Amino acid sequence: MTFLLVHWAVLISSFAILWFLALFCLFPVGLGEVDPVTGAPVNPHLLRKMGWATGIAVVLWIGFYLLIYFHILDL
Repeated sequence: MTFLLVHWAVLISSFAILWFLALFCLFPVGLGEVDPVTGAPVNPHLLRKMGWATGIAVVLWIGFYLLIYFHILDL
C-alpha cells in the first residue's frame, strides 16, 4: 500500500514540476508589444502558454512514466 502511494505521489509531483518548468520557459516567448509606462507586455497570451505548457508536460511525463514502467528508472 505504501509503495503505491509513493508511486502516485512521485508521478503527480513530477507532472507538476514539468508543467511549471515548461510554463516558466514559455513566459518570455512571443511577448509582443510592451507598455512604455509599466514595462509589462500588453498581451502576454497566458492562457495559450498554459495550454502549450500542459501539452509539453504531458509528453515529457509520459516519457518519464515509461522509464519507470520499463524499470529503466526504479523507485
